[in-house]
This record gives sequence, C-alpha cells and structure tokens, in this order.
Amino acid sequence: MYSRNVLVQNRTGLHARPASEFVALAKKYQSKITIRLANEEHSVNAKSVMLLLSIGIGQGDEIVVTADGEDETAAVDALISLVESRFAEE
Repeated sequence: MYSRNVLVQNRTGLHARPASEFVALAKKYQSKITIRLANEEHSVNAKSVMLLLSIGIGQGDEIVVTADGEDETAAVDALISLVESRFAEE
C-alpha cells in the first residue's frame, strides 16, 4: 500500500472536468485506488466519478491518494502529478 498527500490548488477543485480526468487516469492502473480528504476517515473509490464528486473536494483541500496493488507507486505518483498540474486550468 502506498499513499501520498497533495493540496488541491485549482479553482474548481475536483469537480466535473477535473474529476473526470482524475478518474480516467486512475482507471489506467490495476491497483485499487482510493481518495479522501486528509481530515476525514472515509475514503472512496478513485475510479468512480460519482463517488469522487460525493466527497466535495474543493480548492485548498488536502487530499490523500492511496493505492494497493502491483502498480501502486506509479498510480499514486501519476495522480498526484495530475493534481499538482492544476488540471491545466491556470
């Protein structure tokens, strides 16, 4: 199991288009991937747009991305890089 934290900096947070991009990237990996707000215990499947949207990640929120499986490190690092890129919004 591999986890990393990242601060969401884009204006829209993980809503609509950014959430879809995040999920599309997550689905490229075999590992089980979850996401949660850093100050919350509840995590959701990062390969589901509806579940991702349900936790309401906004600008300034710290999130934790966790993966468990054969490509866990690559999966988490790629998703963290996507978030750090601000989804090309700025």
